[in-house]
Amino acid sequence: MPENGPAGGEPALNVTRRPRRRLRRALASALPVPVVGLALLVGSGNLLLPLRQVITIEAKMASKRDFFQDPEVERLLLKHGFRVHITNMGSREIARQDHEGYDVVFPSGQPAADLISRQRARANRPVLLFRPFVSPIVLATYRDYAEVLTAEGVARRLPGPGERPMYYTLDMRKFLDLARGKRDGVRRDPDNGYRWDEIDRGDRVRNGNKILAQTSDICEANSAGTYLGLVAFVEHGNDAPDDAAEAEALARKIKPLLVEQGLPSSERAETYLSPDGQSIAPVSVIYEHQFLAHQIRHRAEKGVTDAERVLLYPSTRFVTEPQLVALTGDGARLGELVSKDPELQQRAMELGFRARNATGGTAGDALTRFLTERRIPVPTTSSDDTRAVLPSLPLLEKMIEIVGDCPDRTGGP
Repeated sequence: MPENGPAGGEPALNVTRRPRRRLRRALASALPVPVVGLALLVGSGNLLLPLRQVITIEAKMASKRDFFQDPEVERLLLKHGFRVHITNMGSREIARQDHEGYDVVFPSGQPAADLISRQRARANRPVLLFRPFVSPIVLATYRDYAEVLTAEGVARRLPGPGERPMYYTLDMRKFLDLARGKRDGVRRDPDNGYRWDEIDRGDRVRNGNKILAQTSDICEANSAGTYLGLVAFVEHGNDAPDDAAEAEALARKIKPLLVEQGLPSSERAETYLSPDGQSIAPVSVIYEHQFLAHQIRHRAEKGVTDAERVLLYPSTRFVTEPQLVALTGDGARLGELVSKDPELQQRAMELGFRARNATGGTAGDALTRFLTERRIPVPTTSSDDTRAVLPSLPLLEKMIEIVGDCPDRTGGP
């Protein structure tokens, strides 16, 4: 019989036991890790995300993708069970393409949204429209150029703190006169508009380019089409054309004011905010929220605003009303959330939008408070500015096609 085995010849089984005190200490040291992780998940609102169905929204968007691609907006949407996958394209491209398989489309202005709504209505497929925020069309420039226009009597400083204003009002009639070669009431060759170095009386800028506002692609972008409407309104005696013949003649008349500086880039705000923007385009047509978002970031990162970039508010104004077009039930739930959720509305303001809050306050009130708290000058506009009226949708479409030499697209709305 083996020495260590029992009578049956089986080997003995020796069991080593860990002292209970050691086990308790090991558990105590490991416990804070999951507890801390749990607290973080609860605080962020993401605790139940693995257990909740996350709906992926398929979307086509233009410039308002700035909102949905913001990391904080993405986090808030995920908290509510939404993830948005964006196909990026211009507003008119959105309106003219097929929307099968998409939940929402978000062109940057009302004309493109109207095109989509009409197309869907003809197909007996109605849509829901949401207007979560607004953003005026503005002309973005640099301080030296704004001061040259001010000395010329074309721009005027708007009230604000300090001696270096951030906002100016631009007399659209006088601005377009310079582009047409008219100055101080005297017209020279109408085909030879003034250049910046010809009107610069203080040697502030040395730029031989013609005095024009550059836009994004007029065949695709809402901002460009809206600016075309503003120019047409001013050139037509502060009135919109009434019929096709009038609209076509007006489009050919204003075409040199919109396309003479070559093919515009697809995203004008990116060029304006780039280090080389001033040498590429002294004046660019963008949305107000793009400028304000830049100033908000600049203040947060550097403690001061960007004093060299300023805005020109056209005396003939048009406030764009981007419309989120919901094509499916999931799209409608997203539109409802973005329009009414307080956290998303707050984040919209932090990104420079004039949010339409659900409590009935005006779009600018909350933004005014937000900017004031961060010591960023609040935009003000003159009370006597003219409100522009765009041509009817079919006439505007025809004018855009003429001015932009847009390719013919059959099968569109």
